[in-house]
Amino acid sequence: MRHLISRLKRIPILWKLMIGATLLMFLLFSTYNFAQYLVLKHWMLNQEQEELQVMMSQIQSYLKAQSPTTKEVLKSTDVNSYMLNILGKNQMIRLYESNGNDLLQVNNDFDPRWIHATPTTTPYLQDTMHNDDHILVYRAPFMLQKETGTIEIATNLETFDHFNRTLLWVMIFGGFFAVCISAASGWAIAKQFLRPIRELTSTIKNVKEKGLQERVRNIENGDELSQLARLFNDLMSQLELSFRQQKQFVDDASHELRTPITILEGHLNLLNRWGKSNQAVLDESLTASLQEIRRLKGLVQGLLALSRAESTALTEHMELIKIESFLTEVLNRIKSLYPEFNFRMETSGANTMLRINPLHFEQILLIVIENAVKYSADQREIDIQCHEEDNFVCISIKDYGIGIPSVEIQHIFDRFYRVDRARSREIDGTGLGLAIAKNLIHYYQGEISLVSAEDEGTCVRLKFPIIK
Repeated sequence: MRHLISRLKRIPILWKLMIGATLLMFLLFSTYNFAQYLVLKHWMLNQEQEELQVMMSQIQSYLKAQSPTTKEVLKSTDVNSYMLNILGKNQMIRLYESNGNDLLQVNNDFDPRWIHATPTTTPYLQDTMHNDDHILVYRAPFMLQKETGTIEIATNLETFDHFNRTLLWVMIFGGFFAVCISAASGWAIAKQFLRPIRELTSTIKNVKEKGLQERVRNIENGDELSQLARLFNDLMSQLELSFRQQKQFVDDASHELRTPITILEGHLNLLNRWGKSNQAVLDESLTASLQEIRRLKGLVQGLLALSRAESTALTEHMELIKIESFLTEVLNRIKSLYPEFNFRMETSGANTMLRINPLHFEQILLIVIENAVKYSADQREIDIQCHEEDNFVCISIKDYGIGIPSVEIQHIFDRFYRVDRARSREIDGTGLGLAIAKNLIHYYQGEISLVSAEDEGTCVRLKFPIIK
């Protein structure tokens, strides 16, 4: 038994669905047909019984009208003709005395020897068999002068049985064909139902063998499995994008780390060979090495900041802050760092509030403003504006520096991306600031955008949902 159950569990789901649907249809159809067969059989038998009772009532009424009822009256032609008139096919009417002697007998394709005369004083029905013949007998008493006789009406239910057998076979064959149709329909429906699963299985195998670019073909059944296939495609697209970004991140990080490490290695080798005795070479190498170490430190700190910005624990220490006063405080600290710059700020909506971690908000502002300072060149002017727009607070930071070529704007928020790498080495930075700012802003359901023109300047626009 356990072996059978184990084998049944290993049957493909397509066969399970088909067999289950077939068995369910078989049980429903057989139960319904069997119940219908029993109801029809019982109803038809009641009809036969009622017909015999009606005939008995007619005969009793007729005999009462023959007053007095005597043996001679029963043997008359009129009585015999009446009995023949009400007699049906495969039926018999018999009248006999209390001792069983026949007084009158008429039949139509019915052998009187099939049943025995049984005198009675009370009406009753008898359902009996004679060989293969099914016989229904109805007996009731009647008055014969001063004695009691018995009226016996018998009918052969051959037609009734033939109809029941035919009905039973029709139901059996009908049930068989219905089960076959149900099995075929269940197979077709299950096959269509499982098509997204088969496609999903095949795609997963292809992903394992060929890579993350494989997708489930578009299946528009409109059901939950089709939705599952679409969700799988979306998940694979996100995974592919994530792996591609991860690979790009590793490549960029390797590139950025390789340069300072190579410079450090070169200076250390120089010192190891003959620079230790040359004070000028020693000073130069130490200065360059310390500069590269600072760059490495900044790069590592940027990577850690980016990792924290991409984590899910950003909502700690959330506070309600007032935009205008916070911007003024941050700008005062920046002015002390860059006294040679002219910072101009315009704000509207002094009551505008944000729910955000103040450290994150300050980090975003410092990243954007320091970028504006770095790339301002000789135009040392920075404009900062703040206003409300469609339930958002908009902060724009504009510089009038070297700007960004239009073909490079789409990459400006990528990790380690720096405009004009040949020139950018002269400007300190790791290329991670805007990527960090973008992740932080998106986490707070905000937006960041950038408009720039080469040699005219750059305007970065920040948008945050506000709290009234």
